[in-house]
Amino acid sequence: MTASLGTIALSPFEQLMAYSPAFQVPAGFSLKVMGTNWGFTGTVDAFCAKAKKAGYDGIEMWWPGTAGAQKELFDALKKHQLEIGFLVGGSDADPDKHFAQFRTMIDGAAYQTIQRPLYINCHSGRDFFSPADSGKFIEYTNKLAKETGLTICHESHRSRIMFAAHVAKQYFQKYPDLRLTLDISHWCNVHESLLHDQEETVQFALSRTDHVHARIGHPEGPQVNDPRAPEWEATVKRHLEWWDTVVQHKIKNGSNRLTILTEFGPPDYMPTLPYTRQALSDQWGINEYMMQLLRKRYQQS
Repeated sequence: MTASLGTIALSPFEQLMAYSPAFQVPAGFSLKVMGTNWGFTGTVDAFCAKAKKAGYDGIEMWWPGTAGAQKELFDALKKHQLEIGFLVGGSDADPDKHFAQFRTMIDGAAYQTIQRPLYINCHSGRDFFSPADSGKFIEYTNKLAKETGLTICHESHRSRIMFAAHVAKQYFQKYPDLRLTLDISHWCNVHESLLHDQEETVQFALSRTDHVHARIGHPEGPQVNDPRAPEWEATVKRHLEWWDTVVQHKIKNGSNRLTILTEFGPPDYMPTLPYTRQALSDQWGINEYMMQLLRKRYQQS
């Protein structure tokens, strides 16, 4: 006798895939799932081909610094019919030099006319910059966003100006137009918690989010070894609660689109075996799983 589907025990992976949010996602809501080239060692064309085959809507990459690299990227995007979100940032420890690097990169991404990006994601400043120096990045991007009409977000990333929840809140309060790329895995790591003790601050951040980096963090690290493993089920569900809230804000505010990057990374973000540095899990496979989970959850079939 064959058991009905209702009596078949589902694995934690299958349970999460089958679970829908407790709210209705409108039929017109568009989820754009982006792929990362972080850890990919082939050409840009090969990466775009793989991302397209996997079912991604587009890719997120650092704005290329040379004309040759820009042509290579835009040719691949056109060939494989992919959308693009750009990463921009700076590297210098001196705030003024860092800001100059940042401006050069973001201006290049914002003012190019070949393919309009879905968004620009900012790795803004450094965590040790003063509030005055950090504010220059936000003020400049707010002005640029108004001038170009682009979605420009600052990422909640360790070592950057939005590195901690309570610090980000201060900037949100000072700059009403500040928009966030939510990579809350970093805050889990920084605060060594799943942020239950900062609920008000986190909810404030979720209301300012325009782009999501869908990596699962935990109190002792920015990336679980494999989100499909049963020991991480409660942690994954906590992240889904946060992302659900972002989607609900979008729907409530009349926005019909959210962009999400699946961003599980390679070693050393990916835990490894000692001596061999062999990755404990398949990075690409996990990111594909995350894409499928997000589509199942937030897209109408």
